[in-house]
Amino acid sequence: MELQSNLDYARYRVVRDLGAVTAWFIESWRERLLFRIGALLLALFVAILIMIWVFLARDLPDAESLLDYETPLPTMVRGIDGEIVHSYARERRVQLQYADFPEQLIQAYLSAEDKTFFSHGGVDFTGTANAVFDYVTKFGSGERAVGGSTITQQVAKNLLLGDEYSVTRKLKEMIVASRIEDVLTKQEILELYLNEIPLGRRSFGVQAAARAYFDKDVGDLELHESAFLAILPKAPERYGRSQNRDLAIERRNFVLSQMVENDFVTEAEAAAARAKPLGLVPLRSSAPRADAGYFLEEVRRQLMDRFGETAEEGPNSVYAGGLWVRTSLDTGMQNAARDALRAGLFRYHGNRGWTGPIATLDVSKGDWARQLASSFLSINYQNWRIGVVTSRSGESARIGFSDGEEAPLTNLPDGLRAGHVIAVQPQGGSFRVRAIPEVSGGFLAQSVQTGRVLAMQGGFDFRLSDFNRATQADRQPGSTIKPFVYATGLDNGLTPASQVPDQTFCFYQGANLGEKCFRNFGGESGGVHTMRWGLEQSRNLMTVHIAMEAGMPEVIKTFDRMGIGKYQPFPAFALGSGDTTVEKLVNAYAALANHGRLHRPSVIDYVQDRRGKVIFRADRRKCENCNMAEWDGAPMPRLGMLGDQVMDPRTAFQVIHMLEGVVQRGTATRLRDLELPLFGKTGTTSGPTNAWFVGGSPEIVAGVYVGYDQPRDLGNWVQGGNTAAPIFKEFVQKTKSRWSTDPAVAPEGVRMVRIDRRSGKRVFDAWPTDDPLADVIWEAFKPDTEPPRRTRQDEIAARRAEILALLRRGRLESGLNEGRFGQEEQFVEERGGIY
Repeated sequence: MELQSNLDYARYRVVRDLGAVTAWFIESWRERLLFRIGALLLALFVAILIMIWVFLARDLPDAESLLDYETPLPTMVRGIDGEIVHSYARERRVQLQYADFPEQLIQAYLSAEDKTFFSHGGVDFTGTANAVFDYVTKFGSGERAVGGSTITQQVAKNLLLGDEYSVTRKLKEMIVASRIEDVLTKQEILELYLNEIPLGRRSFGVQAAARAYFDKDVGDLELHESAFLAILPKAPERYGRSQNRDLAIERRNFVLSQMVENDFVTEAEAAAARAKPLGLVPLRSSAPRADAGYFLEEVRRQLMDRFGETAEEGPNSVYAGGLWVRTSLDTGMQNAARDALRAGLFRYHGNRGWTGPIATLDVSKGDWARQLASSFLSINYQNWRIGVVTSRSGESARIGFSDGEEAPLTNLPDGLRAGHVIAVQPQGGSFRVRAIPEVSGGFLAQSVQTGRVLAMQGGFDFRLSDFNRATQADRQPGSTIKPFVYATGLDNGLTPASQVPDQTFCFYQGANLGEKCFRNFGGESGGVHTMRWGLEQSRNLMTVHIAMEAGMPEVIKTFDRMGIGKYQPFPAFALGSGDTTVEKLVNAYAALANHGRLHRPSVIDYVQDRRGKVIFRADRRKCENCNMAEWDGAPMPRLGMLGDQVMDPRTAFQVIHMLEGVVQRGTATRLRDLELPLFGKTGTTSGPTNAWFVGGSPEIVAGVYVGYDQPRDLGNWVQGGNTAAPIFKEFVQKTKSRWSTDPAVAPEGVRMVRIDRRSGKRVFDAWPTDDPLADVIWEAFKPDTEPPRRTRQDEIAARRAEILALLRRGRLESGLNEGRFGQEEQFVEERGGIY
C-alpha cells in the first residue's frame, strides 16, 4: 500500500515539474527574443552534431568483426626432423595470448601510450583536447601534430580504419573506439594491440620486435628493453636506427620515469635501467633458414596453388594464414646435394676462366647500390660475394656492394666492364673476380618407399637463378631410359640371360625419310650377348633390338605408366631422345626399387592451420577404426599400401638386379668402391649435350644431369660415367651414414639361379663369389624361364658334329660314291646341322 503511494507521488511530481518547464519554455519563447534565438541556435547545433555523427558513422566497420579477427601470420616450414627451416613472411609476426605478455612490458606500454587505459571508455578526452590544441598551433606548418590516441583508438586505426592523417579519420577513430570498448574486454583490446602494433624492422607485435631488436622472447626482456619497445609506436623507423641512438635513449628514459610516476617500478629500478645502453642487435633473419632455395620454392608454389597467397584468397593463405608445414626436406642430404652438384660443375668448368657477367646495371646514375639491392642477387658459396663493377680504367677497377661498400678489384678479365654484376672473393684489402660455371644441372634425391623428396638442387645457387632444373628443365635422358626398355622386353618373354644381337639395326622410314640405322656409342658392334651384358655396357643396338622385338607401342606404354613422359612409338625414343625431368626419372627409378609400385613425388608431408588442425596430408590413406574409444578385440587396423602398382614386381626386381651389374662391372664402376648395394645407370645424349646418372639403393634413389641451359656440345670426352656419376658418388660419400648395407629383397615369384654371365647358360658345378668380374653370378628369373644347362644352340652344334661324323664314317666305308659326301656336307652346313 505504501509502495503504491510512493509511485503515485513520484508520477505526480514528474507531471507537475514537466508541466512547469513546458509552461516556462512557452512563456519565454513568446516574450524573449534572445531566448528564441538561443533555442534555435542550440537546436541547429544539435542537428549538425547528429548529421555529422550519421555522416561519420554510416560507413564505419563493424567493431564486432574484431571478435573473429585473426592476426595475419607467416607460414612456418619444418624439415623432416621437425626443426624449423624457413618461413614465408613479408612481415615479422608472432601471435601471443594476453597471459603470455609480461606484466612489466604491459606497464611500459601503458606508461608510454595510455596510462588511463583501464579507466576510460575508449577515448581520453583530456588527451584529445591536448591533441586538438597541438593541431591548431601546428596548422599550416606541415609538421604532424601529436595523435592523442588511446590504445583502443590505435587498435581501431591499425585494424579497421587505416592511417590517413585527417580530422575526419580522428573522429571516426573515436567512434569506432567507443564501439570496440562495448564489444571487447580491456584484456582482449590489449592483446590485439600488442600483437598488431607496427614496431619497425618489418616487425608487427612485441614478440616479433623483441626478436628483431634484441634476439629475445618477450619473457626474457629486461626493464630497459621493455621500455625501448614501448617508445617504438611513436616513430619506429626513427628510434630503431643507430644514428638516432641518443634520441631513443632520451625517449626510453622518459618512459622509465613515467613508470616510476605510475608506481609500476621503483626509482632505483628505473635508475639502473637508465644506465644501460640500448643493446640493439643487428638486423637478421626472423627464422632459421636452410640453404634449400629450390626445394623451399617448390613448397611455396604448391602451397599457393592449394591455399592462395594473401588473406584475400582464403583464411589459410601462405603469407597470412599462419600455417605450419611439415616437409620432407633432409637438411643434411640437401647440403650434400648442393655441394656435390657445385663440385661437379666446377670440375667440368675446369680452367675455362670467366664466363661473363651475371647481370648488367646502369651505374651512370650513381644509385648502383639501390639497383643491386633490389635485384636480390646473392650467393652462398665459401666467402664469395655478389657486387657490381662501379668503374674500370685499364687494369684498375672497383667493385661495389648492396650496402654501399666499395673496394679495389683485381684479376680483371678482358671483357669486364662497369655495370657488370659479378662474383668476387676477398683477397687482402681487395676483391678477386671469380667465375661461376656457365654449365648447370639438376639433382634430386627421393625416398623409395614413400616418394618423399629428400633433397633438391636446381642449379648452382637459387639466389642467382630461380629456374629449377630438377623439376622444370626438360632434357633428353639418353641411356638412363634403357632400363624401362629392358623391363618391357622382360614382360614380353625375354630374360636377363636371353641372347640379343649387338648388330646394326636399320629400317625403312618411308620415301621421304629413307632408311634409318642405329649404331652403338663409339660405332663398334658385333656378336650376340646376354640381355644383362647389353644393359651393363649400355649397348644401343641391343636396346633397339629389344624394343623392336617387344614392340615400340609397348615400350611407350611403359614410359607412360612410369610417369617418364608421353612419346610417339619411334625407335629413337628407346634410346632416350624424348624429353623428361630429373624428378620424373628419379621417381621412375624409385618405382623399380619399390617392386614396381609408383608414388607421386612429394615435398609436403602435411599442413596444419594456425590452431594445429591438419588441413592437408600427402598420405591420403584412410584408416578405419583407428580412433575407436576401446579395442573391440578385432585385428589391429591396417593401412593400405602407398602408390600404384605399375609394373610386375618380378620384372622390376630383375631390372634392379641387372642395374647392380652396371655399378659392379659396367659403365658406373667408379661407384663400386663405395661398397654399398647400389644400382644405377649412366646416360649420355648425342652431342653430347647431357650427361646423366640415376641410381641408388633399396631405400634412396637420386639422379643428376649436367648440361647447358641452352643445350650445346659439352665436349666429346664427356660421358655420364665421368661427369654425372662422380656427383652422385660425392653425394653418397657425404651422407654415407644414411645408406643401408642391406641388399635389395626379391619379391615373391623370383628364382635366383646360377648362370655364366657371358653365355647366359645355367651353371651347376660352380658358385658365385665376391669378385665382380667372376664368370658365375646369381641371376633373377621368373618361374619356368630359367635357362637349361645346355642351350638350343649347343644342341644344334652337337647334332651337326654328330651328323658330320656319321657322314665321314659312311664315306670311308663306301668310298666317294659319285661325290655325294661333299654335297651332303654342304646341305648340312646350310641348314645349321639339321635336315
